[in-house]
Amino acid sequence: CGSWTNDCSSDDKPVHTVTVDDFYMGKYEMTQMQWNEIMGSNPSHFKGDYLPVESVSWNDVQNFINKLNKKTGQNYRLPTEAEWEYAARSGGKKEKWSGTSNKSILGDYGWYSDNSNRQTHIVGTKTPNGLGLYDMSGNVWEWCSDWYDSDYYENSPKQNPQGPQSGSFRVKRGGSWGLYQKFLQGSGRGSCNPVSSSSYIGFRLVITL
Repeated sequence: CGSWTNDCSSDDKPVHTVTVDDFYMGKYEMTQMQWNEIMGSNPSHFKGDYLPVESVSWNDVQNFINKLNKKTGQNYRLPTEAEWEYAARSGGKKEKWSGTSNKSILGDYGWYSDNSNRQTHIVGTKTPNGLGLYDMSGNVWEWCSDWYDSDYYENSPKQNPQGPQSGSFRVKRGGSWGLYQKFLQGSGRGSCNPVSSSSYIGFRLVITL
């Protein structure tokens, strides 16, 4: 959480410094076409090749990643929570949302309750953040690799934090098409059962250098 800490939830705190190693992150949320190419199916509620894939559980995503890596010979994975926030905030800048701290222009950067018409939208149609990444605030929540712990920031390591060793829920970040501005903040944290899926949650991938 940055200079707007009075507007953060308790599990976004305390403010702390984190260092992450270099990584590549997908410019876009994973699309339904990409999912279908690997899995041969499309579980999404809102249908469209270039809409983000959603209605996929954390466990479903792990299955997708395993198949993708076997096919490509690469080592794609979900981002850690720390990597996700660093990327969302344009490289760790003091941005309240991904790409901006100006509430009046958030609609230029993300799809949320005020402008989404209660549905997902084609990826990459809003303004990207400072790293050229699209839709990191809104459209769909994005799964991260970490287990969720509301108190994790109290004792998390500074270097490449990986999240707790165990838990019941996985982290999701970024907010979605159905939420208000507050819930799209770059520092905002959400959690969900790893076997659960909904039209609010999708993902994007990273690969380590």
